[in-house]
Amino acid sequence: MTEKRPILWTPSRERAEASTMAAFLRWLEETHGLIFTDYDALWNWSVSDLEGFWRAIWTYFGIGPKEVVTEVIARRDMPGAEWFPGVTLNYAEVVLRAGRDKPDDQALVVKSETFGESELTWAELTARVASVASHLRGMGVGQGDRVVAILPNTEAAMIAMLATASLGAIWSLCAPDMGHVAILDRFRQIEPKVLIAQDGYVHAGKTIDKSAVIATIAEGLPTLEQLVMIPVTGELPKGAVDWSTLQDGDATFAPVPVPFDHPLWVVYSSGTTGNPKPIVQGHGGILLESAKQSLHQDLTGNDRFCWMTSSGWIMWNSQFAALGQGATVALFDWAPNRPDMLELWRFAADQKLTYLGAGAAFYAGCLKAGIRPGDELDLSHLRSLGSTGSPLSDDAYRWIYDAVKPDVWLAPISGGTDLAGAFVGGHPMMPVRMGEMQCRLLGNAVRAYDEGGNELFGQVGELVCTEPLPSMPLYFWGDEDGSRLHDSYFDTYPGIWRHGDWIEFTDTGGAVIYGRSDATINRKGLRMGSSELYQAVEGLPEVMDSLIVDLEFLGRESFMPLFVVLAEGLTLDEALKDKINGAIRSAVSARFIPNEIVQIAEVPRTLSGKKLEVPVKKLLLGGDPAKVVNRDSMVNPGSFDIFVDYAKSRVESV
Repeated sequence: MTEKRPILWTPSRERAEASTMAAFLRWLEETHGLIFTDYDALWNWSVSDLEGFWRAIWTYFGIGPKEVVTEVIARRDMPGAEWFPGVTLNYAEVVLRAGRDKPDDQALVVKSETFGESELTWAELTARVASVASHLRGMGVGQGDRVVAILPNTEAAMIAMLATASLGAIWSLCAPDMGHVAILDRFRQIEPKVLIAQDGYVHAGKTIDKSAVIATIAEGLPTLEQLVMIPVTGELPKGAVDWSTLQDGDATFAPVPVPFDHPLWVVYSSGTTGNPKPIVQGHGGILLESAKQSLHQDLTGNDRFCWMTSSGWIMWNSQFAALGQGATVALFDWAPNRPDMLELWRFAADQKLTYLGAGAAFYAGCLKAGIRPGDELDLSHLRSLGSTGSPLSDDAYRWIYDAVKPDVWLAPISGGTDLAGAFVGGHPMMPVRMGEMQCRLLGNAVRAYDEGGNELFGQVGELVCTEPLPSMPLYFWGDEDGSRLHDSYFDTYPGIWRHGDWIEFTDTGGAVIYGRSDATINRKGLRMGSSELYQAVEGLPEVMDSLIVDLEFLGRESFMPLFVVLAEGLTLDEALKDKINGAIRSAVSARFIPNEIVQIAEVPRTLSGKKLEVPVKKLLLGGDPAKVVNRDSMVNPGSFDIFVDYAKSRVESV
């Protein structure tokens, strides 16, 4: 059993009793006679009595009339669980209902490097959603049609998503900094009817023209009937509709009721082979998970919430969870290091944010930059900090309590795109220990398993979930027989979700994430399949083969080396490295440029020809060379030697 980690923060009695979690506990006692001796008892009830727990979430948050729920879970299988049969609702209606009683209050505030600063009241947001929905309906968009977008994290994306959802159409979004190949690999799968795009943006003081890329993407989507453009760098393309004209209507907000499990959006989480997984999640499941998540984030309608996120990260979607509780959501579309690493903290001070979230890499960058936001800015309103994307180091925990605010509640979370939520995260009534997430989230039957399916405590194991969640994928788009969904999560432990993370549960009830247990690339929270990088790299005539692994170290920054086999007679030089990086930047994203490129003679492969990504990753994370791979199963066992040598050199250099 690991030693207990030091406590960095303990909630005051006033903070604990005023939390959303405490209010929920009081309601459970008053209305259901349920009293729990501690959080572990509450969690056990939530994952054993799924009917009672999720009915309580539905009723407590007023997601819909409790009378319409005759059955909570008709099928408990994974995959294939069936939730709230016969119930109809609409995601956009429930989210915007949160501002119905405060129409003149701020719903969104925006800091955009491209467009400057702006804000929308709840009344203005609802009116614009209604207008855009009306125009989309006029373009022939109806229930089940796909509307896709290439937009940054500004109000346009939020409005377009809610308008799409209000029609019962299906939303999907990619970030503007993604390459056209990566975007087409996603959008082609779902055959969209409408594309909404911005033809450029400003980042770190530079204007990035994406008009040619948008044109290429539009041409590559044969089902596309309408292009809607937000012009930044040039004139509208022929046949395109100006986004501004979609917001000028005087329409009534009229959301379409849809079944509980009607598709809401398609998000993407890449595996190591094939196209990105197009994950379909439903209206009702996302509403329930978001409401439950707000308990663990201690969010109310009085909060001013910001999560610094790319529009291509699932944390973009999580902003709607705060909006749905009536919070003001602050959108930060700005380079976080311009003019310096204090800029996001300045935004937090200026906007009097109560909740600020960011990727763990951002906090690590602040630490390295030596900034002390608490000394220079008024952060008196800031009550809570969130972190995710990768493990937050002990040093970053210390830095937050030393340099930001000693009485702030730090609540890192870990989950994923796959369930649009978190498995482990915060609890506003519990102490914060250095390097740990505080608890397993309610309703999430998350555990650590060994290879034989035995539960582990105080040891690192595979993160699994043994009971279904309403926000789990309905299906993968185009996965007619469900085989791809099954192979992605259920092939290791039948009927049990395997997430692909290493996790340890401590004797205090906390959790520590140790990074990915598979070969998926995870760069600052954005996941990408290695196959997408191979497509970009091996498309160059100079590169014959390649292998890439993402090494996530607890307490250190991740490190991603790319190994390349070059055409005969070639040697890796700076010019070729630049060309390889350029190919990745163009086809995938600059976020996935490797830390190092290394020339090798051949890529190690199994007898069936599969690249040995996971064994190489285990080796480079410190695994025993004799145990991480069975060389008898390799077609070229000698090829592994260079990685053994490379691993030794990495240890010596650290």
